[in-house]
Amino acid sequence: MTGEAYIVAAARTAGGRKGGRLKGWHPADLGGALIDALVARADADPALIEDVIFGCVMQVGEQAINIARNAVLASKLPETVPATSVDRQCGSSQQALHFAAQAVMSGAMDIVIAGGVECMTRVPMGLSVMLPAQNNFGTYMSPGIVARYPGPQFSQFVGAEMMAEKYKLSKDMLDRFAYESHAKAAAAISAGKFEREIVPLTIELEDGSKSKHTADEGIRFDASLEAIRNVKLIREGGVITAATSSQICDGASGVLIVSEAGLKALGAKPLARIHHMTVMGGDPVIMLEAPIPATRRALAKTGLKIGDIDLFEVNEAFASVPLAWLKETGADPARLNVRGGAIALGHPLGATGTKLMTTLVHALRDENKRYGLQTMCEGGGMANVTIVERL
Repeated sequence: MTGEAYIVAAARTAGGRKGGRLKGWHPADLGGALIDALVARADADPALIEDVIFGCVMQVGEQAINIARNAVLASKLPETVPATSVDRQCGSSQQALHFAAQAVMSGAMDIVIAGGVECMTRVPMGLSVMLPAQNNFGTYMSPGIVARYPGPQFSQFVGAEMMAEKYKLSKDMLDRFAYESHAKAAAAISAGKFEREIVPLTIELEDGSKSKHTADEGIRFDASLEAIRNVKLIREGGVITAATSSQICDGASGVLIVSEAGLKALGAKPLARIHHMTVMGGDPVIMLEAPIPATRRALAKTGLKIGDIDLFEVNEAFASVPLAWLKETGADPARLNVRGGAIALGHPLGATGTKLMTTLVHALRDENKRYGLQTMCEGGGMANVTIVERL
């Protein structure tokens, strides 16, 4: 009989655009600030934290040498709190959440922080591949992989186009979805729906003055369908543009996961209970399709139907991913990414998993809904699915 895993705190930084308001923040410090915010929100004794598990995709440069431990060392946690870093590509912090939940459900631990950080301005996407290539240190594509997958390249951009073609998604459908992402995010900002989940950060402006960063920087409040339609195609003859793709983003996010014993130790009330966790692999060439079979597996294992889920967070890596997911699962589009997604809010790679969970948990509470399901496509053709129940 396994125990339960509860979320007692969930927080994220507001996203920063490439070269934007968070460019002055070192990723370890950004992660440290997020850790401190979670501990403060739970009113927890820092010494009670038994582990910190952080997702990060580009673990190189400022994000190298175990970014999770470096975030702990930049935080107010005691040195006795260990930490480890996870790379499941875009699902890294969602997997960190799964590992934390598994730790407390097994009884091995009672109080664990799961989260992620990615400063894409300071550690550009692809740097961990580019640096070895530039220095003749080889590639991750081994002879064994090439023998198994001869010819095709592993590319998220190619995968996004393949998804659109396979599921018969027109450019107009993608453009409209992108426009709606900005519209929903703008409406959420205007209604103050992100305020409870965002950790304010002090930043230094170009003139040397200080300011608070409290709002996602990527949202286009003046977005128009016409402007989105006019953005240049990424590939000639394709349907994907920068406007229908996730934005490069700096940010950190996290959740505090506890067992029944952890709840008592903290004297905390849970926000949600982890109801189910699934992880699944698929074709690494189309790459972005795995959320579809992974969602089916999660529903089959829980006995839930798609209509039983009140809110969905499906990462908008590209508009073709959630649109294909909607088409195949039959989910209600009105329940999907109700506060916008990565097309408007940004996709800070290793931080996106717990970023989406933070938004999902708060949305469930604000709207008095019961079940939420989160999934995301991941490099290498994988997907995580997490189902939570609001308490």
